[in-house]
Amino acid sequence: MILVVTPNPAVDVTYRVAEQRIGETQRVLGVQRRPGGKGLNVGRVLASTGVRTHAVLPLGGDGGHWIAGTLDDLGLAHTDVAVRGETRTTVTVVDDLAHPTMFGEPGPVLTPDEWDTVTASVETMLDGDVGDVGGAAGAAGAPPAAALVVSGSLPRDSDPDVVARWVTAARRRGVLSVVDCSGTALLAAASAGATVCKPNREELLEATGTDDERSGALRLLGLGATVVVVSRGSDGIAAHLSEHVLEVPAVPGVSGNPTGAGDAATAGLVRVLVDARSVPAPDDATLLRALRSAAAHGAAAVLQPVAGAVDPADVDRFLSTPPAPAHDRTRTPA
Repeated sequence: MILVVTPNPAVDVTYRVAEQRIGETQRVLGVQRRPGGKGLNVGRVLASTGVRTHAVLPLGGDGGHWIAGTLDDLGLAHTDVAVRGETRTTVTVVDDLAHPTMFGEPGPVLTPDEWDTVTASVETMLDGDVGDVGGAAGAAGAPPAAALVVSGSLPRDSDPDVVARWVTAARRRGVLSVVDCSGTALLAAASAGATVCKPNREELLEATGTDDERSGALRLLGLGATVVVVSRGSDGIAAHLSEHVLEVPAVPGVSGNPTGAGDAATAGLVRVLVDARSVPAPDDATLLRALRSAAAHGAAAVLQPVAGAVDPADVDRFLSTPPAPAHDRTRTPA
């Protein structure tokens, strides 16, 4: 079982229009609503490829009730922490001509007690325990977690130390942790010793205050991360270690909706690392397999109209195609 924490879930609404035009009234051609937030996207992709997952997420208000009920309908296991604030909504506008436009609400402000309940739920699920935790509705009979994934933004005014607490809880239990966050939460995860920090290139540079990818990755490694995996979109994906960089190109010739492709890539990465039991650190051969899996899952997601979805047949097709050569760039640590 892979435990996936979504700190700031959302009701994801996707509007399809003929053409995005700023300042004009536009007819919506189609609407889709899905439980969202990066962690839930990761969990849905993993579940669609046959991996057992369990979500932990704070939920509040009508939007939170809707997400919980929809996750039940989808058959996805989840532990919900009731919060007083209203779960946010995100709106993505897509057409066939331009890059999607996304409007993301900031989300509710959680109290320290609410975050404590989230942390207690994470620790309980890492142990594979049962029952209700501090008011969180849990599922009985869950196995211990094989990996912890923390993915997505923190709600506004949140202490990034909550991410460090979850990573530390995983480390104490010898559980692989993969963190796809931004800003100070990414730095906190690295300082807590996350197995993998997985930002995209822009998030990495912003969080570390550096001017190039390698310098930013070395900063996270210096703080305590074991590996830094950087998503580069159409430029592929790379794994940074202290002595060298492993790089895999993106799957060529794929176009569509890139929203959520990074979340699918996280799912593909975690699948291989869990199968290889990559604790405390994955070797280079495992990392290359994981990077190729991430690239295949990300490309499969681009073919889908909404985030958090892949067709397993597309994933298998991309993985069965002879890969372009990977690169190993040896570097002296700064």
